[in-house]
Amino acid sequence: MKSENLVLFICALLSFFTVFAFNAVIIVIPSIATEFGMSNIVQNWVTIIFLLVVAVLSVPAGQISGKYGLKRITIISVIVFMVVSIVNVFVTSSEMFLFCRLVLGISLAFINVTSMAMVVSAFKPEERGRALGINIMGVYLGLSLSPVVAGILNFQFGWRAVVLSPLPFLILTLIILFTMIKDEWVTFENIPIDFKGSIVYSVGMVLFMYGFTILNEPLGIVLTLLGIMILALFAFIELRQDYPVFDVRFFKNRKFLSANFASLCAYLATFAVTTILNYHLQYIKGYDSQFAGFVLLAAPVCQVIMAPIAGRLSDRFVPQILAAIGMALGTVSILMFSLLNEASSLEFLIISMIIFGLGFGLFSPPNTNVIMSSVPPKDTSVASAAVATMRTVGQTMSMGILTLVFAFVMGNVPIVEKYYPLLIQSCELTCIICGVLCVFSVFASFVGIKSKNFN
Repeated sequence: MKSENLVLFICALLSFFTVFAFNAVIIVIPSIATEFGMSNIVQNWVTIIFLLVVAVLSVPAGQISGKYGLKRITIISVIVFMVVSIVNVFVTSSEMFLFCRLVLGISLAFINVTSMAMVVSAFKPEERGRALGINIMGVYLGLSLSPVVAGILNFQFGWRAVVLSPLPFLILTLIILFTMIKDEWVTFENIPIDFKGSIVYSVGMVLFMYGFTILNEPLGIVLTLLGIMILALFAFIELRQDYPVFDVRFFKNRKFLSANFASLCAYLATFAVTTILNYHLQYIKGYDSQFAGFVLLAAPVCQVIMAPIAGRLSDRFVPQILAAIGMALGTVSILMFSLLNEASSLEFLIISMIIFGLGFGLFSPPNTNVIMSSVPPKDTSVASAAVATMRTVGQTMSMGILTLVFAFVMGNVPIVEKYYPLLIQSCELTCIICGVLCVFSVFASFVGIKSKNFN
């Protein structure tokens, strides 16, 4: 196997496992919440705290991995993830569980950045769209298998089996990295780490993201505004740095800016959907986690099929147009999800999920190709960090929107039968908000079509 294809294989495997490890836990949150006595707000934080850490660390991870080596940082991160996953199965409280999720998020922040940066570094520009499409197919394959495998494991053995399930993939990853991949990619070897920018960015992002999740409280408004001001200070500092942790000047390129904004809106609009559908199936419809996992397979299977096709098409056609068509389909599907209630048929749900899967599968590879082609080759780790940041910020804010709607409509209560009408109302309102965000992503995809690429 050619070296670049081996790199693509290991990166697709990493992409698969990161999504699998995360999404598998989403499916079993009702079981975890029952064991630890979590309220509806706290159980959403099982997802949010993980994403928050990834969002905060993705930008510093780009510079750190570029300086110390993409492969080296990947190996360290995989080992940390394995150790903490084992510790996670022995926790006895919700606080300990959430702490483990925090540490797991730290390791995945680096893996998300390094895996995509290695693919871009290993392939020529004219082959990059195909490679990214295959890499993203790993993401969608993880999305496909995680509901089914997690549902079966949880039903048969409990949630701890789900937490341990990524370990075989991680062991295989380490074996390949140690024995078969000889190359190392160091793009910032002689460049100092921007500690000032990293700290300011991290503080601003934590305040903004946490404040957003409690925006229904006065403290949330204060923290959100303070976070925005600190992030503005971060941009001011970075413009004056010789070696910034993230070169904000990239955003002067309309193609880079619009594609990142489209990605942010897309993940804002779509990420909470899995949680909403999971709640609909397990709470409103009363299905067990095993059956719910099989139903949730519909959308990611379509994403797996569409991703490599969309990647190849993005090398031949204008990728922004492909991305816009994809998000238009996503808009239709999410508005269909807003109609779900206790009387909705399973067939209606599955058709909606198929449209959703095809749409997002068509959007992501071309949009990623646009971002990665909008920066010079030496800055691929920074562009990869931007991709990871937009994804995780959007995902975190998407869950934040769902949590805010829960707080306003339901209050801080356990999800039990007497609150199911309020749960349906909360999910409907969240889907309407997400549908509007999808429209923003469609329009953002068209901006910057005529801007230049870097190869």
